[in-house]
Amino acid sequence: MITKQLSVKDEVIIWRRHLHENPELSFQEVQTSDFVYNLLKTFSGLEVTRPTATSVLAVLKGGGKSSEKQFTIAFRADMDALPIQEETDIEFRSKNPGVMHACGHDAHTAMLLGAARALSEMRDELSGEIRFIFQHAEEMPPGGAKELVEKGVVGGVDYAFALHVTPYQHSGSICMREGVLCASNDDFEIKVIGFGGHASTPELTVDPLAVGVEIASNIQHIVSRKLPALHSPVISITQFHGGSALNIIPDTVELGGTIRAIDPDIRLKAKNFVNQIVKGITEAHGARYEIVWHEGYASVVNDKEAVRITREAAEEIFGQENVIGVEEPLFGGEDFSAIAQKVPSSMQFLGVHHENLGEAYPLHHPKFNIDEAALQYGVDYFVGIANKLCK
Repeated sequence: MITKQLSVKDEVIIWRRHLHENPELSFQEVQTSDFVYNLLKTFSGLEVTRPTATSVLAVLKGGGKSSEKQFTIAFRADMDALPIQEETDIEFRSKNPGVMHACGHDAHTAMLLGAARALSEMRDELSGEIRFIFQHAEEMPPGGAKELVEKGVVGGVDYAFALHVTPYQHSGSICMREGVLCASNDDFEIKVIGFGGHASTPELTVDPLAVGVEIASNIQHIVSRKLPALHSPVISITQFHGGSALNIIPDTVELGGTIRAIDPDIRLKAKNFVNQIVKGITEAHGARYEIVWHEGYASVVNDKEAVRITREAAEEIFGQENVIGVEEPLFGGEDFSAIAQKVPSSMQFLGVHHENLGEAYPLHHPKFNIDEAALQYGVDYFVGIANKLCK
């Protein structure tokens, strides 16, 4: 019996559905990385290794010869999911309670697997070297990209490329930007330590609620009064916890939030201003404080030449009218920045929405979904870049 091999287009959809149905959290991508590793081992001409316990690297060395410079390029896809309970009604929704591919990493992985298969079949037409990086733990700082960089995965790489899906553009389009693409992200937790007591005698207390409210209010003034408008970060207070009874002033309150910045100097200044405000206000009221910083990712900065290469490939695949410029940086964080700091890189956004899906739910939403027809565009995009640099 002769079994007809499925097309790359069909297989990519099957792979994406398997990954979507079996999501795993950051640093826990055991079954996911096993699936990717075992599948890559079936493709011809790939050297497949495990740089870390839950990541995979496949290397394709071209069998052809070229009189021009031979490039070493890297393609990266992230594999981890989010701690979100899925609320879609698709047949292949998550089987793991409280875990979901709500950021499209299942699509990223499937598209890069498709590119690896397609390019492995073209090995004799290619020169140079292509590295397919299947990365763990993008969603959890310090991030898997940093660990892979430290492992030497991008050593000797001339250019690195990545895609991220976006539900805000239609399938068959791609959004591109040169320069700063994504912001840095740093989170903070503040504990205000006062002296509680009965609500009828606040003069006998050091009220941490009042101090915390003043801290939260003054932190909001950093952007409008302490930093230049054209370089302003986004600073948000997202938590405020304190008290357990309506007639008692508590001993402590806890608040926290995040800073998103596109300028590394402004990032540092904003953090310093938060520290100064917390210290000054608590001391002024006779309270004490503890502050913990969770340092996130640096900004993703797209290299001019790498973007030129990707734009040329994109215009051939999507058509010039479907290559959409991104005018302003995005304030979401992305750990691809660890790679972009070491290697000239280009990360762009692939449109994955179709009107048949109904409302376009954002990334990290429990009803997030994609148009699977977009997956082939992602495969073609990576193959197109390889054709420009390695053929």
